[in-house]
Amino acid sequence: MNAGGEDLLNGLCAAEANRRLDAEGFNELPSGERRSPWAIAAGVLREPMFGMLVAAAALYGVIGEIGEAVLLLAFATLSISITFIQQGRSERALAALRDLTSPRALVIRDGRQARIPGREVVRGDVVIIGEGDRVPADGVLIAGDHLQLDESLLTGESLAVRKRATREIPAALDAPGGDGTAQVFAGTLVVRGSGRLVVLATGARSAVGAIGSSLAGLEREQPRLQRETRRVVLIFAVLGLVLSVSAVLLYGFLRGDWLQALLGGIALGMSLLPEEFPLVLTVFTVMGAWRLSQSRVLTRRATAIETLGAATVLCTDKTGTLTRNLMSVATLRTSGVEWHSTSPPEVIAESPELTRLLETAALASDSHLVDPMERALVALDGSIPRAPRERVLLREYPLRPELLAMGRAWRCCRCCSAGR
Repeated sequence: MNAGGEDLLNGLCAAEANRRLDAEGFNELPSGERRSPWAIAAGVLREPMFGMLVAAAALYGVIGEIGEAVLLLAFATLSISITFIQQGRSERALAALRDLTSPRALVIRDGRQARIPGREVVRGDVVIIGEGDRVPADGVLIAGDHLQLDESLLTGESLAVRKRATREIPAALDAPGGDGTAQVFAGTLVVRGSGRLVVLATGARSAVGAIGSSLAGLEREQPRLQRETRRVVLIFAVLGLVLSVSAVLLYGFLRGDWLQALLGGIALGMSLLPEEFPLVLTVFTVMGAWRLSQSRVLTRRATAIETLGAATVLCTDKTGTLTRNLMSVATLRTSGVEWHSTSPPEVIAESPELTRLLETAALASDSHLVDPMERALVALDGSIPRAPRERVLLREYPLRPELLAMGRAWRCCRCCSAGR
């Protein structure tokens, strides 16, 4: 047992895990409230632009311009329907992504291994991680076999870092980053080795959770074009109201026909009201969201299209954004021959030296194929036409500090059966 009462061998008991889950909440990132179809519809109907179109259509109906009123209502209904459908699709896709990104974790409960949803991991759990796993929570490595993690999610550093096990459980974790530490963080990827960790922080209390909390607290600024349009509409609305009231009063006092004065004032106000502005803005932003969806880009709010179109400088990181975070073999070279990626893979099969070089590199690669370089070597080796050979893996020598190389011993079954 350690100072916090957790058993590093048997893990937490189920009752204690449930108590901590109830007290501290699920191990999941803070996210905005999922919007139901009714909430999306209410948000769309509250848009001032939509209200203005409806008001303009109503005024056209009052003065007898039924065709203009129906046309405005039709355009308003069409644009709002497209917006509603687009936002509904985005919400459903985002909900599906949230479900897919909820990993499962292998923990020790009551002395036995159990695979549970990652959101049910609690502080004090002993978690077993291996190659290809996402670390479910922040913690300290207490046992590890040449463990390497990709922490680029938190540090931006694409190179994997080594982790060393420790029996000292700190009260708090330091900032992510650094080679040879015992601290592991939620969301990082195990690229080599395996180990066990004791969870110290979950959910919003983790390092990646702190980032999510800060993003959730950002205030959304109204797009500039929408602000300017509202200002212009407000100016015209005030001017139209003043002129309409003046026209009604003057016509009523001078002619005495207050009904005609009221109709004339409404007609004057409608002529000054720029009802086309919100219609054009709504239609074009919805069209932009629709075109982006054809390129598999989700737009949760149509106003984001304007912000994207106004961008003059785009700052991105390289790996995973401008590149695919994948490797490919560019050159094979021996003492007598070379192969470049501009040539077809079949050329490699014509050279016994290149074939043996590539085959040796592929056989030395790990079976799980998490490392991008190993994936590239095995993929290229698989594209070379050759007769299949049966092999059995006898022993594996993992990467270690005293020898920064990985070794694997294979037995060729065909050679053994031939007495070689």
